[in-house]
Amino acid sequence: MIYPDFLKKGSLIGVTAPSGGINEKKLPSYLLSLEHLKKQGWRVRETADVRLPFVPSAPAEQRGRELNELFADPQIAAVLCATGGDFLCECLPYADFAALSARPKWVQGYSDPTGLLFSVTTRLDVATIYGPNAGGFSMESLHPALENSLAFLRGETPVQRSFDRYQPFFADDTPDGSYALTEPVRWEAVNGDFEAEGRILGGCLDVLESVLLGTPFEDVRGFAKRYEADGVIWYFDVFSMTPEQIFYALWRMEQAGWFRTARAFLFGRPAIPNTEYSLFDGYPAALRRALGDETKIVWNADIGHVKPAFTLVNGAYGRVTAQNGGGTLETKLI
Repeated sequence: MIYPDFLKKGSLIGVTAPSGGINEKKLPSYLLSLEHLKKQGWRVRETADVRLPFVPSAPAEQRGRELNELFADPQIAAVLCATGGDFLCECLPYADFAALSARPKWVQGYSDPTGLLFSVTTRLDVATIYGPNAGGFSMESLHPALENSLAFLRGETPVQRSFDRYQPFFADDTPDGSYALTEPVRWEAVNGDFEAEGRILGGCLDVLESVLLGTPFEDVRGFAKRYEADGVIWYFDVFSMTPEQIFYALWRMEQAGWFRTARAFLFGRPAIPNTEYSLFDGYPAALRRALGDETKIVWNADIGHVKPAFTLVNGAYGRVTAQNGGGTLETKLI
């Protein structure tokens, strides 16, 4: 696995918008986020599409070209996606992956940027970071989850532990931008508590299944073969899928050979849960039917859209524990 050089004082971050751009409503929080990045001693350069207030931010060819400018620039140490959104997949055919392979650098984002991160890691063996977008550090005093994300960019590997409380997806932040942590965190080990080790791999399940699966922009079978001795710890950020949709997504992935070396599965809390008309008695029943009643599975982990969330390094070696309604994730850059 290739780990790009980590950020140090004076490192230059390139921010681009392969999904959505920053609109007027998002601008104040985005600017506050940039201030936190600069407080680390890092510099920031934006591409022209970042402050275009559209989803997607710009035509696909332009987004691809601006992404390539950052890939090719030897001064850029990391590429952060400005925000999430939709339609990142349109710019993938224009992305110069050879340039990134020749000069590896960190690529970070979450949600729709899954399409870019997952392609880079499974096809190029370059580690990527599923963590806050550039506009995601938008609080006066950063939560430990966000501090952890910055630590990973510096090359540190903090042990991440399940949090005590979370903020529902549609709840408003507090006046200073902090999370409104009102709900108790409880990891559900669907088939019992466990420990597992393997290569960390995943992203937003909605994107992986509906966009990437079966396209030239993923090479999961190749990745699994190259790291067969390690196995894979799969993580999935669930945005708005029903239990049935998750079941069919996992079924298709299994049939495509994605899970041949799976060691465990971690599913985040869904941002928009929908079980009203489900044929399943809750999401865990769908997971058990899709993956089996002996598979190591966690539901409602600290992953994805519902904050606070872990930072996950695609391609890194991980050790996960799930016990007593919580868990830990240790990351090793080997």
